[in-house]
Amino acid sequence: MHELSIAMNIIEIAAEEKDKAGGGAIQSVELEVGTLSGVVVDALQFALEVSVKGTVLEHAKIDIHPVEATASCNRCGLSFPVGDLFTSCPHCQSFDTRLVSGGELRFRSFILE
Repeated sequence: MHELSIAMNIIEIAAEEKDKAGGGAIQSVELEVGTLSGVVVDALQFALEVSVKGTVLEHAKIDIHPVEATASCNRCGLSFPVGDLFTSCPHCQSFDTRLVSGGELRFRSFILE
């Protein structure tokens, strides 16, 4: 379950950002997790619930927002939703596409007291 190591990294980043901001209790953290990031959101939520005890995120509200995957066709320029990395363009059927969103895992916001 690599979500546990991701949760631990999130806690480390939160602690570093708290120190950079000059301290204060962390009230909330919002994360964005792409649907094609390889992260299982339920497993990440569970890992965070277990691992935040005794850390800077122990009393923080943690919200995870899914980011739907979209791709852009390099041939015709169409942007379209995708469910996997092997979806052809629905307009020209080209497989020459690139992922625009949905592969990310990032902090969306971070609120201190």
